[in-house]
Amino acid sequence: MLFRNSKRKWLLVLGLVMLMGLLAGCVPADHTMETGDLLKGNFWEKNVVYYFAITLDSFAGWFGGSYVLAILLLTIIVRTAILPLTIKQYRSSKAMQALQPQMAEIKKKYKDNPQKQQEETMKLFQTHQVNPMAGCLPLIVQMPVFIALYNAIYWNKDIRMDDIFGFVLGQPSPWYFLPILAAATTFIQSKMMQKTQTQQMPGMSIILTIFPVLIFVMSLSFPAALPLYWVFSNIYTIVQNYFLYVRSSDKGKKEVLAK
Repeated sequence: MLFRNSKRKWLLVLGLVMLMGLLAGCVPADHTMETGDLLKGNFWEKNVVYYFAITLDSFAGWFGGSYVLAILLLTIIVRTAILPLTIKQYRSSKAMQALQPQMAEIKKKYKDNPQKQQEETMKLFQTHQVNPMAGCLPLIVQMPVFIALYNAIYWNKDIRMDDIFGFVLGQPSPWYFLPILAAATTFIQSKMMQKTQTQQMPGMSIILTIFPVLIFVMSLSFPAALPLYWVFSNIYTIVQNYFLYVRSSDKGKKEVLAK
């Protein structure tokens, strides 16, 4: 069962990465319409993309037509909304860390019986109410937001015409500026989480290492608004992770030294 859950987590992460990669060419660049026209579209357009588009339009109206500030505000709202899931992920990772000695003991005790090892490990998780899949929840929740934002950018001519520092949001960023910034901030937040995540799943370090590279490559073909969304989201996450992982870790070390 433990192997099955780990395999599911790997497949989920890889599937999400592949999905983001496929998005780069799934909508033609000249596919534009008014926000209201989305109500005449399919289920996804009427019930998801429309509300993201109208929200971005409303936010942009508050900021004098700036969709850059609209995306920033939407990012803050989305990241804050999933903060309870992120805190749950953090608590799960801390609980997994606390169970490491017992997991090592089970592995040693049943080293010749992998099935029994998995059963006992799952019993340990159930006893302490730990969910090994909790780390994927924030990523799962964000994917519909990312896809809807992607669609909203291509389908809303006003978003595509806006710009930041001369970079048109509907076109790939020139000079690799936003792709590099998106990759760099992804790398920073990955390094902040790497120690905890790799303790839960050693192979996760590979994904956390290559993910910034994937972000950079995908950002080269994505419209500039999407790496901009990544940059805003990553900065929020870096500040959040500082308080959740770095600061709490330093505090824990000080408490240990004080004893």
